[in-house]
Amino acid sequence: RCHHSFLKFWLHSQFWMTFVQDGVDGKQARRTNSSTPLGELFDHGLDSWACIFFVATVYSIFGRGESGVGVVTLYYILWVVLFSFILSHWEKYNTGILFLPWGYDISQVTISLVYLVTSVVGVEKWYQPVLWHLLYRDLFTFMIIACSFTVTLPMSLYNVLKAHRSNTLKHSSLYEAFLPFLSPFLLFIVSTAWVVFSPSNILEQQPRIFYLMVGTAFANVTCKLIVCQMSNTRCQPLSWLLLPMAAVVLFAVTGIVASETQLLYLWTAAVILAHIHYGVSVVRAHTLRPSEFPFIQRKRHCVRRREEVYAGV
Repeated sequence: RCHHSFLKFWLHSQFWMTFVQDGVDGKQARRTNSSTPLGELFDHGLDSWACIFFVATVYSIFGRGESGVGVVTLYYILWVVLFSFILSHWEKYNTGILFLPWGYDISQVTISLVYLVTSVVGVEKWYQPVLWHLLYRDLFTFMIIACSFTVTLPMSLYNVLKAHRSNTLKHSSLYEAFLPFLSPFLLFIVSTAWVVFSPSNILEQQPRIFYLMVGTAFANVTCKLIVCQMSNTRCQPLSWLLLPMAAVVLFAVTGIVASETQLLYLWTAAVILAHIHYGVSVVRAHTLRPSEFPFIQRKRHCVRRREEVYAGV
C-alpha cells in the first residue's frame, strides 16, 4: 500500500510538472526569440502522442471490475479525447490561429488531482459511489465528454465561423475545410471494425497495446496536419498508414492470420517505427535542406517583426 501511494504521488508530481512545462515552453521560446515551426511540431506532435498515455493511466486507477471501466468504453472515451485534440488543429488549419480551449487545462488539473487524492486515500476510494449509484468513473467520464462537446467543440466552431464572417478563413470550400477530418475518421472506422469483428475479442485480450496502436497512428496523422497548417499547404486526403492498416484488419477479422495477438504486436511496432521515422525525416530534412522549408523562414521573419513591434520599431 505504501509503495502504491508513493507511486501515485510520484505520478501526480510528474504529471503536474509536465502540465506546467507544457504551458511555459512556448512563452519561453517566444521570449528568447527561439520559436520555430519545428519546435511547434515537436510540442503539439508529442502532445498528440501523449493523449493515449493520459487516458490509459488515469483510467487504470478505476480498474476493470464492477465499479471500473470496460475496455470498449475506454476505447470510445479515448476517441473523444483524440477528437477534442485534433479540433484545435483543424481550427488553426482554417483560421491560422491556434486557440487552446479551457477544456484541456481543466482535464490536466483534474487528472493531477486524481493522482494526488489516490496517493493519500488509495484506489479503493474510487470504487465507492459518489451519490446513490453514481460512481466516480461515471463522473469522470461525464466530465471528459462534457468538456469536449460543450467547451472544445463549440469554441472551435465559433472561431471558424468568426473567421468566415470576417473573410479571413483560409479555405472557402466546405470540402477543403473539413478535409483534415477524413484520415482520423477513416482511422476510427478501421480500428473500430477490428474491435467489433475481432474473432478473439482482441481489445479484451490486449487493451493497452491496441490503445497504443490507435493513439500512435492518430499522432502520425495529426503531425502531418500540423506541418500542413504551418506551411500553408493542402492537407492530404488520405494518410498512407491507413492502407496497410486496412489490410491488417482484414487479415485479422477474416482469420487469415492464425494469431491475432501477434499480428497486433507486429502492426503496433510497425506504426511506432513509421511514426518515429516520420519525425526523424522531418528533422533531418529541416537540418540538411532548410531551403525546402520556406515556411520556416516566413515564421522566423514574423517572429522578428513581432519583436520589432513590441520594441516600437
